Amino acid sequence: MEVSLAVLADYANVTKEGKLNVMGLFTHINARVIPYIHPQMLLVWEAEAGPAEWGTRKDVEIKLLDEAANQILSVRGNLEVPRGEPGRPVRINSLMGFNNVKFDAEGDYEFAILIGGETKKNVSFRVSYIPPVAKA
Repeated sequence: MEVSLAVLADYANVTKEGKLNVMGLFTHINARVIPYIHPQMLLVWEAEAGPAEWGTRKDVEIKLLDEAANQILSVRGNLEVPRGEPGRPVRINSLMGFNNVKFDAEGDYEFAILIGGETKKNVSFRVSYIPPVAKA
């Protein structure tokens, strides 16, 4: 199983026809205060699996790491790979919401997507402190 797409977004959904809609992609968070609590973000990712993996169960872990590789949070779960159409890989869409994530410092961060204990994709982003503008 490989992760073919992974992004951070403000909003996403999957239609009943299986279309993935993603809005508000970002790689940067501007914080007016540090520590900063980001109200909401979605980690949107799509995995592909071939016929040999159909019907198997995969352990999935998502880790949020700071630039020193300290773990801020971790989410574990598993997914069952559905059967697909012969000759085509199965595509599995995942929308993972993270609310009120606290960032103690500005710097570089990343979500790591691990499947079966192996890192399949990293989604990097930056948190920057933007001081308030002084009013004249």
